[in-house]
Order: sequence, then C-alpha cells, then structure tokens
Amino acid sequence: MNPTILQLAADLAAGRTTSRQLAEEALARIEDPKGEGKRAFIKVYRTQALAAADASDLQRKAGLVPSPLAGIPVSIKNLCDVAGETTLSGSRALDDAPPATRDAPVVARLREAGAVIVGSTNMSEFAFTGVGANPHYGTPGNPADRTRVPGGSSSGAAVSVGDRMAVAALGTDTGGSVRIPAALCGITGFKPTARRVPIDDVVPLSTSLDSIGPLANSVEDCAIVDAVFAAEPISVPEAAPLAGLRFAIPRHYVFDDVDATVGKAFERACKALAAKGVKIEHIDLPQLTELPTINSKGTFAAAEAYAWHKDLIARRGNEYDPN
Repeated sequence: MNPTILQLAADLAAGRTTSRQLAEEALARIEDPKGEGKRAFIKVYRTQALAAADASDLQRKAGLVPSPLAGIPVSIKNLCDVAGETTLSGSRALDDAPPATRDAPVVARLREAGAVIVGSTNMSEFAFTGVGANPHYGTPGNPADRTRVPGGSSSGAAVSVGDRMAVAALGTDTGGSVRIPAALCGITGFKPTARRVPIDDVVPLSTSLDSIGPLANSVEDCAIVDAVFAAEPISVPEAAPLAGLRFAIPRHYVFDDVDATVGKAFERACKALAAKGVKIEHIDLPQLTELPTINSKGTFAAAEAYAWHKDLIARRGNEYDPN
C-alpha cells in the first residue's frame, strides 16, 4: 500500500523523514528510465520542487506547518496555469501561447498549503477523452499492467500517484476525468460540486460542468486535498456506517453489452457492500435509453468546448489528435 498523507505528515513531524527526502524519492521515480515518468509528466519541476522541499523543512524546524500537505510531493494536471510557463493542456497546438502571468488559484492554494509540486502531468489532449491516450506526449502505462490504458483524461495524474511519483494529484473531471483514471489505476478520486473549487486560469473543457478534484491513495487523502483546493478548513469526517444505505442499480443502458470481466467485478462489489448491510435495489430507469438520441448532435461539453476551440482549430486544427 502506498503511504497516505497523514502517515507521511506524521513521519515528517517525528523526524523520520524530511520533505527533501520525499521530493528526491518522487523525482527519482519520475526520472527512472524504466518507469513511466517520461509519459506521465509533460513538465518536471525538479529545481523548484527541491527548493520548495528545503524551504518546507526549514519552516517545519521553526514550527511553521501550514497544513497536512506541507512538504509532501504532489502533481498538477497540465491544463493549470503556472506562472512563467506556457499551458499546453496535453496539446502541441498551444505551444505558441504566451506564458501564464500567474498561478491558477488552485495551484496557488497548493503552494500556500506547503505542498511540493513535482511536475505537470500528461493528459488526454484538451481533456477530451476518458481513455487517457495522447499521441503527442505518449500514453502512460497503467500501474497494474503497462499494456493497459490508464484512463483519462487525468491519465498522468493517476499514474503519478499509483507509481509513487506523487502522493496526491490535481485532476479535473467533467464526465469522469478524475473518477475513470482513479478507478482504472486502483486509487481514489473525487469530483466535487462544480464551482466549489475555482476553475480560473484552467483550460476548460465544459465551462458548465468542469470540476477540479483530487486523486490520491484514500478517501481521507482526497478529503484533505479537496479542502485545500476549496480553501476550506481541513476536517476529515468519521467514516459513515454502510448499514442501511440504499444503492440503486438501473437495469437499462448502462449494463447493455457490459464486458464479462467488468460485470463480474461489479457483482463482487455489490455482494461485498450487501454483506456490510447496504440495501441494493434494481430499478427501472428507461429514460437512460434516450441518451444516444439526446446526445446525437453533441452535448454540453462538445458545444462549450467548440466555443473555446473554434479559433484555435481554425489556426492549428491540423495539429490536434484527430480522435
């Protein structure tokens, strides 16, 4: 099991490790030629990360520990503005854009919490698919099986956590872009309510639906990082009892042509929940079968993405991934 934020925070507090050591270990994994760092990261902030780690260690000695994330390596998705850098969003078509003049608010909040940002992670180009493939920067291999896709669009974010190149990651989610790679890579992801975390200075997919969310090693870790993202007091609630919760499983559409391996895994999960007292009910939801017709001419995400992309497509559309 990968160490959690609170485990590492306790190690830092007790002097069993240092932020410098954690940063060096994360960077070594990123730079390992046998690893996935080259495909999981588009930019690596080695010099800045080590400087931030050293600063964190000095602050800790002075009794300044701004949050449980202080001194802990994190990664950020490649669509967030970082002062002085060109924001690429996993594409080549933005390489002539001017450098950002400031950090995105969510990046600034990570820095204020004392997090050590080790790099900017690879992603599906412009966050537009859930597979995680990227023809420009490579596709990072899934931690469980390098021949499998990591899921997207926050592909590098999930692999960075799964491979211990970061303890937690900043991802974005419109229709699954945090939750899909977290699920496929065996970690935890959380999509908060849209607008709870500001999306200013973040390249959009759908301005109505985009959310910034954490990918990490546990629900507890996600709660900590989410609170930092939202500039809220960090408070990890007690685990709620499962007994008595009701889960509804729709009979229509979502299980049509389900892969047999996926179906068996889903059934195992349902049985495990039921054994803990969860009430699972199968319900009719035939409206779901209308989705292909409703979405046949596009979705919120497609329409809002086109509004943002149309000028760039006119100028450099031949450099987009045709998929």
